[in-house]
Amino acid sequence: MLRHVDTSVPPRIAELTYTPAQDVAALIERAVVEIVSTDSDARGNSRALGRFLLRTESAASSKIEHVSASVDDYARALAGSRANASATSMVAASAALLRMVERAGENGSIGLDDLLSAHQDLMASDATEAHYAGRFRDMQNWIGGSDHSPRGALFVPPPPELVPELVEDLLGWVSRDDIPTLIQAAIAHAQFESIHPFTDGNGRIGRALISAVLRRRGVARNIVIPLASGLLAVRDEYFSALTAYRVGQVAAITQIIARSARIAAIESRASMNEFNALPGEWKRLLPGRASPVAERILDGFLDNPVMSAEEIVAASGSATAASYSAIDRLTDAGIITEITGRKRDRVWAAPDALGELEELDRRIQAAMMKDASGR
Repeated sequence: MLRHVDTSVPPRIAELTYTPAQDVAALIERAVVEIVSTDSDARGNSRALGRFLLRTESAASSKIEHVSASVDDYARALAGSRANASATSMVAASAALLRMVERAGENGSIGLDDLLSAHQDLMASDATEAHYAGRFRDMQNWIGGSDHSPRGALFVPPPPELVPELVEDLLGWVSRDDIPTLIQAAIAHAQFESIHPFTDGNGRIGRALISAVLRRRGVARNIVIPLASGLLAVRDEYFSALTAYRVGQVAAITQIIARSARIAAIESRASMNEFNALPGEWKRLLPGRASPVAERILDGFLDNPVMSAEEIVAASGSATAASYSAIDRLTDAGIITEITGRKRDRVWAAPDALGELEELDRRIQAAMMKDASGR
């Protein structure tokens, strides 16, 4: 019989002092330089570019938790059309990440309401976990083991009655301005995962916290760096780094987050160039000159790569007949494609824009694995 469970209670960190080793400090500095460079390049670009990078980050963060969907399913979920649960969850992860990052930038702080609101966005549509959306767990949970027992669990976080005070202490840590930003973000993430304050969604909210810290501290003012793609590539190493943190070894988690952030920042610049070139490429695919209606629709698809018929008509600023004529022309040119296969409530997507989401994720993962093999 299982008679007792030993839980792991992380130390308070609000007043922590941490000085990394020289090699770790150098790695962190290189990562911050790349993040700032990419963020600076993004300044003045369309909001669509910011959403593009945010979607890359949230999709990869979901994949770390084995929540994945095809591009078409993800596209349908983005448009609010019928999609499987995984695709819907991935879209919810984008909403949660956006809420945390935007509020961190607007308020200059990260508070309890920000965490709870982001979790509400993430889990509100989850059939199993909706009851716990936006509130801390009131039960013991664990990582590994089975659904029924922590026997053999990899990690058993603190009991639920300690969660509020531990989260308050964590928020004290993220409110400080006397800590190197990437160290603050890495330790905040590892501490959050060690508290495991929610019944589900801890990994995705915890990784969103990294981006929120970067936004609050002004390192990434304009975009979200899709560092989760790098963590996905070395998932076992990433989880090992979190395990090491729980026994007092901080270097591994700061290193892996710095490596992933640096690579993601570099590869994001390449995707920014591709993304900005799309309107010109689309226009070249059209036979003859693009009409003003078609140009406005193309601008709409750059801003939102998946749109319903009603959204396309709104983006066109024209009558329905003219909009549908432009839709047919753009579809014939292969610039957009209808993805529902229905006659009613149809949805169109821009495959080039969606494909670049996958391409950026692939490049970051490949570069991260190459970096890991060379270490």
